[in-house]
Amino acid sequence: MNQTSKPASILLIYTGGTIGMIQNPETGALENFNFDHLLLHVPEIRQFNLDIFSIAFNPPIDSSDMNAECWAELVGIIYSNYEQYDGFVILHGTDTMAFTASALSFMLEGLMKPVILTGSQLPIGALRTDGKENLLTAIEIAAAKNPDGTPIVPEVCVFFHEKLMRGNRTTKISAENFDAFESNNYPILAHSGIEIQYHRHFIKPYDPNAVLTPHYKMNTDIIIFSLFPGMQPQVVKKILQGKWLKGIIFRTFGSGNAPRAKWLTKALAKATEAGKIIVNITQCSTGSVKMNLYETGLQLLEAGIISGHDSTVEAALTKLMYLMGQGLKPETIRETMNRSLAGEISVTNEE
Repeated sequence: MNQTSKPASILLIYTGGTIGMIQNPETGALENFNFDHLLLHVPEIRQFNLDIFSIAFNPPIDSSDMNAECWAELVGIIYSNYEQYDGFVILHGTDTMAFTASALSFMLEGLMKPVILTGSQLPIGALRTDGKENLLTAIEIAAAKNPDGTPIVPEVCVFFHEKLMRGNRTTKISAENFDAFESNNYPILAHSGIEIQYHRHFIKPYDPNAVLTPHYKMNTDIIIFSLFPGMQPQVVKKILQGKWLKGIIFRTFGSGNAPRAKWLTKALAKATEAGKIIVNITQCSTGSVKMNLYETGLQLLEAGIISGHDSTVEAALTKLMYLMGQGLKPETIRETMNRSLAGEISVTNEE
């Protein structure tokens, strides 16, 4: 870009959460996001040579209340403003940020502009807030371009505490520390220090032929079920037999192992035969499901369960919601779950 080029334009989208809470100096009460208040507490925003605009959920929500309808609203905001802005920064509560980032990575098919989610552990007006640095750096990343004018980060990401992470690889790991998010099974996309160092070989390549296709439907007839020692057969069977249930994120031990109890294998096989999609992901924070390693994993393969590979809980859940929302047949969903749609899994030939 030359110096006469038009400044990059960024849209801030405030959904709710701690980062936008500002203390009223007169009442002491925490108030929700207002862009004028934001400029007051973060005057450095004015130093950007950028056109920055904002929009907010009305009313803002706590991230614990985030749901598929909110994700669809975000998709609509981004799609309707896609041509007008060079990048998007979503201010979001931390509790479900990884779920939202994962969902958007699938719902915004063909995305080729930065969508950076960020937030904070302390309100933006607090003396020791982490929100200020998170917000400023997220804006800078959303506006960052290559010499040819293409965006450096054309994908959905989470930026938190000096780390830029692929959104659908991110999990919240701490409720107390500023370093609250981690990408356990995929490298960090960028580190911010004195300069922002981009690890370009890990970032999704820019595709000039891609066309943004928004998706709004998510089927939420899904549960997350974690194995544990001593689980009762009658409880598990009752859950798996639920007529409303269409999908299960099955959190297993180690590399995808489950007890060799015949009742469990039979119940799982019966559920898959009924058309339910069961995705096996490990309870471990790092590593991948490899059901062909041990007999305790092979029995799951025989029961029709599919591998979630090295997916996070958040990515596996929202990917399954997304695919089921497209009205696809169970066999098509099973096949697609084993393919990477937005860099959410590292597929190998070991399964």
